[in-house]
Amino acid sequence: MIQLFRMAFRDLGRNRRRTFFSILALAMGLALLILMASFINGEMSSAMDTTIKLQSGHLQLRQQNYDETKASLKWENLIEDPAQVTRQIATLEPVIAASARLFASGIVASRDQSTGVQIVGIEPDSITNNPYREGLVSGEFLTAGDRDGILIGRPLSEKMGLQVGDQINLTANTSNGDVSDQLFTIRGIYSTETRVFDSAIVFLPLEKAQAMTGTENHASTIFVLLKDKDQTDAVVNALQTSRYKILTWTKMNEVIIQTENLSNAYMSLFYLIVLGVTATVIINTLIMAVFERTREIGIFSAIGMRSRRIMAMFLAESSLLAIGGILLGLVLGALAVAYLERNGFYIGNMAVGGGGFLIRDTVYAKFSLEGTINVTIMAFIVTMLAGLYPAALAARMEPVEALRAEK
Repeated sequence: MIQLFRMAFRDLGRNRRRTFFSILALAMGLALLILMASFINGEMSSAMDTTIKLQSGHLQLRQQNYDETKASLKWENLIEDPAQVTRQIATLEPVIAASARLFASGIVASRDQSTGVQIVGIEPDSITNNPYREGLVSGEFLTAGDRDGILIGRPLSEKMGLQVGDQINLTANTSNGDVSDQLFTIRGIYSTETRVFDSAIVFLPLEKAQAMTGTENHASTIFVLLKDKDQTDAVVNALQTSRYKILTWTKMNEVIIQTENLSNAYMSLFYLIVLGVTATVIINTLIMAVFERTREIGIFSAIGMRSRRIMAMFLAESSLLAIGGILLGLVLGALAVAYLERNGFYIGNMAVGGGGFLIRDTVYAKFSLEGTINVTIMAFIVTMLAGLYPAALAARMEPVEALRAEK
C-alpha cells in the first residue's frame, strides 16, 4: 500500500503545474463552501439573536383577542394592570426579566418633514431595554418620570436632520379612535445597527405612552427574556392560562426558521454545483495522466500487474489530490472565516426586514464545525468518485494496444 502511494506521488510530480492547479481548484471550492456555510450560519444566528433581543423576546403574553398587525389600543384588547402580571412572571427561576410594552402607530414631524413610526412605550429601568440603552450614540436614556422625552434611532435622526435637544411633534392614535399630538424633546439617539428597526421605532416611557394614547394602566404585551431559550417550554407550562395568549420565540420567528431551512436547501444545491465543477477538473487531470502514460500502463499489464492494482494506483493519485486540496482548502477557508468573524461584511441599506425578520447592517461569519466536517467529507467523496472513471479507463486497457501507443 505504501509503495502504491509512493508511485502515485511520483506520478503526480511528473506534471507539477497541472497537479498544483487541480489541488488549487479543489482547495478554492472547499474554501468557498466553508466560507458560505459560515456566512449563512452567522447571518441566520445573528438575525435570530437580534430579533429576540429587539423585538420578540423569548416569550410574550398578550390578550387572547389582541391583533398585532393592527396595534389595537382598545382596552379589551390590552393587558390590564401589567405590573402585577410582570411581577408574577419575574418570580420564575428561568426568567431574566419581564417588562410591559405598549405599541401604537404614530407620525413624527419636524419643520416641513414627517414620517410614520411605531411608538413603543417601555419601562426604562428594565434590563430588557439594554440593547437600546447600550446602543446610545448621543444624549441620555429615558427615565420613568420623563413626561416630554423621546428616544429616536440614528437613521431617523439623519433622515430628518435631528439631534439631541431638538423638539419634534408626535401624533398618535388613541384608545377611543381619536388622534393625540404633543411636542417631545429628543433625549437620546440610539443605534442597534439594524437600520430597518432604528428608522421606524421611537420610544417613550410607558406611563407617558399610556397617558398619550388614553390606555391608562394597560399594555399591549409582556416582553420576557429567559436565561436559556431551551427552557421556553418549561416557562410556558408554568404560565399556562386561558386569560392570556402565550407566544414563544419559535412561533414569533417562524419566518427566520423557514428562511434558514430554505437557505440550507439552496446551500446543498450550491455544494453540488461547486463540487461538480471541482470533480470535472479532477477527472480531466487524471484522464490526461492516463493517456500520457498509456505505454507505461501497457508495460505494467505485460509484466503481470493486475487491473485491480492499476486501478488502485490511479485511485491513490485521486486520494492524494483530495488530501492536498482539502488541507489547503481548510487553511484558506479558516483564514476567510476568521476575517469575516472579526470584521464582518457591511450591507448597510441592503439590510431588509419583513415578517419580524431583522438583519443587522453588518453580517458576521460564524464558524460551523459540523458544516465544515460535512463539506470536507463531501469533498473527499466527490474527489474519489471523480477518480473512478479514469482509474477504470486505465484498468481496462489491453496490454498489446497500450504497448503500441506512442510508437
